[in-house]
Amino acid sequence: MATRSKGDPDHTSRSNNVRDGLDEVDRILLRELAADARTPNNVLAAKARIAPSTALGRVRGLVEDGVLRGTHADIDPTLTGRPLQAMVAVRMRAHARSRLTKFLHHLADLPGVRNVYLLGGTHDFMIHLAVPDTNALNDFVIEHLSGIPDVASTETSLIFQHVQSHRFD
Repeated sequence: MATRSKGDPDHTSRSNNVRDGLDEVDRILLRELAADARTPNNVLAAKARIAPSTALGRVRGLVEDGVLRGTHADIDPTLTGRPLQAMVAVRMRAHARSRLTKFLHHLADLPGVRNVYLLGGTHDFMIHLAVPDTNALNDFVIEHLSGIPDVASTETSLIFQHVQSHRFD
């Protein structure tokens, strides 16, 4: 993240932290936005003890620098007809290693997929699914995973409870 100069109107003594380039003001803004991305600018400014115009500039800078990648709705899958959640671990065959990134994006576009993680270790992918019932889960695994020649194995675990952290440390 680029350090702003003293001539920049959004400069509030941003530190040159070699590790990540974020100063305490950035961290406060990110912490508040992680807890609630709809926090009004004037509230962000008050929490960070800066002027609202400075807060707005700082948040825009965090977006431009790629630190703040977007805001997302937290949708309850149960209330949208997908009460059954599962994590599906996928291991690919050795010859398919060159196609991992392509498969990652393919998985992310499938119905019911909430998140896909490319992993190191025993499994290559972890897929977080939300589906209507066990039949839909079974169909997903058979149609989209087990039937793919590049997939060596899958392992499915049901999610009984999920709590998402909104912390930024």
